[in-house]
Formats: sequence, C-alpha cells, structure tokens
Amino acid sequence: MPWDWLWTHRWSGAAGALALGILASAAVVVTTPGRGGSVLKEFYLGRRANPRLFGGCVDAKMFLYVFGATLLELNLLSFAVHHHSTYPGDPSPAVVLYVALFTWFICDYLFFERVHLYTYDLFAERVGFKLVWGCLFFYPYCYGAGLWAAADLPNPHAPVWLLLLAGVVFFAGWSLARGANMQKFHFKLDPERTFLGRFRPESISDGEQRVLCSGFWGVSRHVNYLGEILMATGLALSLGYPTLVAPWLYPLYYVLLLVPRERDDDRRCAAKYGPLWDEYRRRVPWRIVPRLY
Repeated sequence: MPWDWLWTHRWSGAAGALALGILASAAVVVTTPGRGGSVLKEFYLGRRANPRLFGGCVDAKMFLYVFGATLLELNLLSFAVHHHSTYPGDPSPAVVLYVALFTWFICDYLFFERVHLYTYDLFAERVGFKLVWGCLFFYPYCYGAGLWAAADLPNPHAPVWLLLLAGVVFFAGWSLARGANMQKFHFKLDPERTFLGRFRPESISDGEQRVLCSGFWGVSRHVNYLGEILMATGLALSLGYPTLVAPWLYPLYYVLLLVPRERDDDRRCAAKYGPLWDEYRRRVPWRIVPRLY
C-alpha cells in the first residue's frame, strides 16, 4: 500500500466512515429499549450507558476511542507523506510540527488510558450517534481538518517565532489538561496524596463525599477544558498559515463542545454533591478561564 493511500482515498474513506457511523449508531440505539424520552434525543445521546462486546471482554466506549485515535494518526501520517512527496525540494517544517504535536496528543491519551476512565466522556455519556459517529467519522477525519487544507499547499516559510509560539501554547494547554486530569485521578485513588510533590490536596467534605478544590482544581472548575482549547489553538498555529480558516475549525469545535459540556457537568455535580458543590462554586467562581469565564 502506498504511504499516501489514505490521502488519495480521503474523500471515499470519509464518506464510508460517515455512513458506517450513522448505521452503527442506529444499530446501537434501536437494539436498546427506550428510556421514555424523545426518540431523536435518545438517538443522538444514546440509551446504553456502558455496553460491552464479545461477552464483556471489550468496552465499547474505549474501543471507539482507540479506533478513532488510531485512524486519525494514520491519516495524519499519510497526509504528511503526500505533502513531502508533492514538495520534495521544499517541504514545510510546519507540517512536521503539526503532525508531531498531534502525535503527542494521541499517544499521551492512549498511554494514560486508565486516567480517562474518570473523565466525563467515559462515566457520564451514553453510547449513541454523538459517540459512535463521532469516533468512527468525526474524530479521525475532522480533527485533522487543518492538514486537509494545508497538505497541498507549499511551504509557507513561517517565521520561527510563530512555530515556537505554537509549541508553547500547545504544551501550556497540555500541562493544564494532563495535570488537572492526573491530579483528579490520584485524588480519587488516595485523597491524602500530595500531587507532583507540591500540590497538597485540599477538599470540601461532608463526611461521605469529597470535592477537590486545590491545585489545578482551585484555578477554575474545569481548567482541563481550558487546556484542551489551548492545545487545539497551538495546533492551529503550528501549520504556519494563521489566516487559513480550516485549522481554526478544530479549536472552534472544542469551544462549542466544552462550554455546553461544562454547564451540563455543573448540573450533574450540583445534583450529586449538593451543598458541597455550592461551597466549591463559592471558593472557585470561574468555570473554565480564570478571571474571565
């Protein structure tokens, strides 16, 4: 198979993934009893909480995430090969940077896979169109929208400061997202453990439940979402075409995804923790961006 095969067949591949995502979503939802709500809403959000496949050996959510991540990485590599084959004499180092940062993002997610069992996607969302279609089509084919647009373009000869800025913004976001998720993970395992040797856990407790309110979780109530948006912004900058629209669709997607998700998660936590969550809101008034939102 040629190295740029996925680029050559990107449109037919995307169309196939789009159709498969719709059919698989329908199969998952239709074979599950309704919950008494709107059929369209249940199709979109799903009915099953944590379906397992092959006699319980495979978690459907984790399979979908691993599938989407793997195909995304293969697409990125194939698209990059196409660019270098098209411009062998003057390939863009920005394409290399973009793929390298995205590869870090993907490998980091898979390496810390167990940590993500404690994130919103895994414990709260149901399996429906949003998750199935999202992982089979949107994740592998739309996350890399920037490279779809830039792989055919010549080297922009982006200034070094722009590429350095892209890397700084990306890793600043990664530090917030990974740090916050790891701190929460270790707090759930051992509420007394000091994180990274310096973040001593402070929590609000009613004797039965605890809410972490220090370290990353004392900056804003979802500082990890800010980290995700910053990583996406760094990726958009890293292609070296700051005025090109396509790379900015990725950070825009995160804003549209995470702002409503924060509201929904806030309602869930208020229902779960009651007065503890009210106190946490008082101590940490910022939802995502400190001193701004």
